[in-house]
Amino acid sequence: MSTSDRDRWDHIYKGRTGEPAPPPDPLLLHYAPPVFQRGEPPAALDLACGVGQNGLWLAEQGYVVDLVDISRTALMQAKDEAARRGLRTVNFLQIDLEAPALERDRYDLVCVFRYLQRDLMSAIRAAVKPGGRIIYQTYNTRRLDAQPDANPAYLLSLGELVGYFGDWRVLRSAEPEALSQLVAVKPERRA
Repeated sequence: MSTSDRDRWDHIYKGRTGEPAPPPDPLLLHYAPPVFQRGEPPAALDLACGVGQNGLWLAEQGYVVDLVDISRTALMQAKDEAARRGLRTVNFLQIDLEAPALERDRYDLVCVFRYLQRDLMSAIRAAVKPGGRIIYQTYNTRRLDAQPDANPAYLLSLGELVGYFGDWRVLRSAEPEALSQLVAVKPERRA
């Protein structure tokens, strides 16, 4: 685990201690499939979750959720919020995403918000079950207009995000302002 990254993010989240939990992202609210309680509950992954507002909302909807982040401080805040809400279907996983071990065909839904690691895209694709969904939103190069010192390595080119999932059924591909958004369904396997 990269100690400098972990320490940096722990420091950021310590500065936010005591703040109310942020609301889930509107893109998730609109595109997360509803849960119908028959059989096993669906599995979701909130990747680079921060304080977990998106994953906690999914747990409230009936998903079993893995919250993954490098910051122990952020995960502890998410754990406290989950306890406050009485959520018992959430796993808190401190993982450095530089070397993740994502299980193949594990998740019905993977969400990623404001995080970009290009070499992780194939692992994300593989982690989604056939028929499962990706909901992804992060910054693109238009962010440089408002924040010229932003690191371009963490900004998508316009049209880049949909390219990683172009062979999936795309439900939404948009680039409002400085954000790139994608919602896509992984193809079912052919018999």
